[in-house]
Amino acid sequence: MAVRLPRPHRFDAYLAVGGLLGGLLLVLLGLGTRRSDDPITLFDGPWPVLVPLTVLAGCELLRRAAPRAALLTGTAAICADLVTQGSLASVLMFTDLVYAAVLYGPLASARRIQWITGLLTIVGTLVPYAVWRQPEAFLIGVAVGVVAYGPAASGWIVRNHRDAAEAARLRAEQTALLAEMDRTQAVVAERARMARELHDMVANRLSAIAIHSTAALSLDDPRTSTDALTVIRENSVKGLEEMRRLIGILRDGDERPSAVPTLDGLTSLVDDARTNGLDVALDAEHGGSLPAPVELAAYRIVQESLTNALKHACPGRVTVTVREADGSLALAVTSPYGDRRGPVAPGSGAGLVGMRERVALLGGGFEAGPEGAAWTVRALLPLTEGDSA
Repeated sequence: MAVRLPRPHRFDAYLAVGGLLGGLLLVLLGLGTRRSDDPITLFDGPWPVLVPLTVLAGCELLRRAAPRAALLTGTAAICADLVTQGSLASVLMFTDLVYAAVLYGPLASARRIQWITGLLTIVGTLVPYAVWRQPEAFLIGVAVGVVAYGPAASGWIVRNHRDAAEAARLRAEQTALLAEMDRTQAVVAERARMARELHDMVANRLSAIAIHSTAALSLDDPRTSTDALTVIRENSVKGLEEMRRLIGILRDGDERPSAVPTLDGLTSLVDDARTNGLDVALDAEHGGSLPAPVELAAYRIVQESLTNALKHACPGRVTVTVREADGSLALAVTSPYGDRRGPVAPGSGAGLVGMRERVALLGGGFEAGPEGAAWTVRALLPLTEGDSA
């Protein structure tokens, strides 16, 4: 099976061509790194230099795609260059191969190259001096350090900076992703909150208007029509006020504390329900000031339960019970359940969903359903600071 070689990077191709042309120019000018009478030169003349020069130029094509193979082949080529008159272009290309192997190769190979080139530099410094006992022998170690260890150290520094920049980029992307997720969740939560507020504040008014307008149209009784129109007008005015308050909250982005309903408003809420035609009995016992989220949730649950009773309950008494015990606030709204005769306002089920959401946000319990001949809504709201945050 044929092995497909990786495609070289454009910059690597420029380096290979530049190194090869530069080496050819040095050969034509007769410039080498050693004299022809140097004892280490086994192949005299300028042309044997072209063999390692060409191999190193080919390795430059693989400096990024296959850095370890390029360095191993380049090491063999530079060793071959030592027995010729030598070329500065070959030395420069070899140093670039060392640099590229550390920068682009695997992390383990980069560390290994660091140790090997450092050890060669130390050996190249100490061994020649121990043999010749001449200060000039130290120059061999300097040359090894410049050709091998210097490029390896440079590649290691650049690699560390590159990895740090990549890690910073990834952290920035993760931070941006988390911020976007938080923003999306905040928008969804705010939309759900406003949907609950809109439903709880306006739905009961519109339900009363729908029921009484149906009664006024279905009964040919001037007094009944007058009473129905009176209730319709009261609910229209109050509904308009609540709608204006909600629009103000949306525009200003802030809700005044005095506008937040509390349990003290249950009496007024029950009176409004009686005005709309419900027979309601309130039994509320609770201590002093409760957490604001708990009071708001309790008020809205009672409000929505009375609205549902107005729309769906059979004739009879509706009871509202509020009790505080064992660190929780217990609510129960019971209304007659069965086949209703008379005007009925359609329901969407959003009210039960909103009540469940309010209780869930406080970490409480909620249930609603028929119990014998009655429909009962029960909610248990914790009063602790952690649950009511």
